[in-house]
Amino acid sequence: MKEHCSHRADCLKMIQLILDGEATEQQLARLKVNLESCKPCIEMYHLEKEVKELLTKRMEKRCCPEQLVATIKAKILSFS
Repeated sequence: MKEHCSHRADCLKMIQLILDGEATEQQLARLKVNLESCKPCIEMYHLEKEVKELLTKRMEKRCCPEQLVATIKAKILSFS
């Protein structure tokens, strides 16, 4: 088991994609292989998963006011 990860930033990005449900099958397979041999990545995966679960439990889902949506869309279109 590796004690140090030489590509930690890339692993974190991949972990976040997986936890957000946006990873490809190839990314899932690559992370699974990595988690079998890299202790820092295993720890990072569990920490990120726990943080995501806590945030999901604490978030309150509410609809945005239509005026706010219209204002954001107008600002986005003004940049185009």
